[in-house]
Amino acid sequence: MTRLTVRHRTAYRYRVPVAPGPHRLILRPRESRTLQLHAHELEISPAATVTWANDVAGNAIATATFREPTDTLIIDSTAELTLDADRWPVFDIDASAASYPFLLSEDEMTDLGALRLQAYLDPAGRLREWAEGFVAGAGTDTLSLLKDIGNGVAARIAYEEREDDAAQSPVETLARGRGSCRDFAVLFVDAVRSLGFGARIVSGYLYDPDRDAIGSAGAGSTHAWAEVYVPGAGWIMFDPTNRSVGGFNLIPTAVARHIRQTMPVSGSFAGGADAFEALEVAVTVAPAPA
Repeated sequence: MTRLTVRHRTAYRYRVPVAPGPHRLILRPRESRTLQLHAHELEISPAATVTWANDVAGNAIATATFREPTDTLIIDSTAELTLDADRWPVFDIDASAASYPFLLSEDEMTDLGALRLQAYLDPAGRLREWAEGFVAGAGTDTLSLLKDIGNGVAARIAYEEREDDAAQSPVETLARGRGSCRDFAVLFVDAVRSLGFGARIVSGYLYDPDRDAIGSAGAGSTHAWAEVYVPGAGWIMFDPTNRSVGGFNLIPTAVARHIRQTMPVSGSFAGGADAFEALEVAVTVAPAPA
C-alpha cells in the first residue's frame, strides 16, 4: 500500500493576451478497488468557472470556462491517493475463457461493442497477420497469449519520446519500428482487438520510484497503457512499454475506445495565428508526506 501525491502542471504562454475557449480536463484519478482517492484539487489562473461531468466511460471530466483575456494560462492539478495493487497479481479467469479462442456471452459482446473493433484502418491485414503470429494454435493459453503480444510489442518497437501528441497508427508503428508509450498502447490494443478481444486505451501516470521504467521522467510521469477484458478476471492492465501486467505502479485518469479521447488537457483560444508562444508540462509522482 503506497500513499502518493500526484502533481500535474500545464502552462500555456502567449505573446499577447488571447481569449481562452473552454478547456476539457481529464486529471482526476479513477477510483477503484486498488486506488483510493483522498483529495483532488484544481487551481487555474486566470480564474475559471469549473463544471464536472462523467463521460460515457465513467471518466471525471472538468470543463473550465474563462471570462477574461490572458497571456498566461496555468492549470495545476494535485491528487492525494493510495495505491494498493499487487505487483504479481493472480487473475481468476473463467474456465470457459482460459484457452483462446473462446466465446463471449451475448451480453459481453453487446456491452463491449466498439471496444472489439480496430480503431485504425488495416486494409492489407498486416496488423492481424502480425497478431496471429502469437497464437500457438487451438487451445492457446489466453493470459499467456496476451502477455506474449505485450512482450512482442516491446521486442518489435524501440521506445522514443515524441513531442507530437497524436499517436501513430499501428501499421505505421510496425513499419517505423519506433514509437512512444502512446504508440505502444495503440498497437497493443488494436492487435488484441484484431483477435476478437475487447480492449481499451488507458492514460494516467506512471509511478517509478526506482527510475528504471521505460517512458518515465524521474520518479513519475504521464503514461499510456491498455486494458483487456477477459471473462472472470474482468479488465486486466497491460503496459506493453514496460512488459508488465497489472497496475501496481499505474494511476489511471481515463479509459477510452480511442487514444484521442484521453488527452489530459485540451482546449482552444481566440487570437492571432502567431499568438501562441510556449507550452510547459511538469508532472511529479511522489510519496505523500507522512
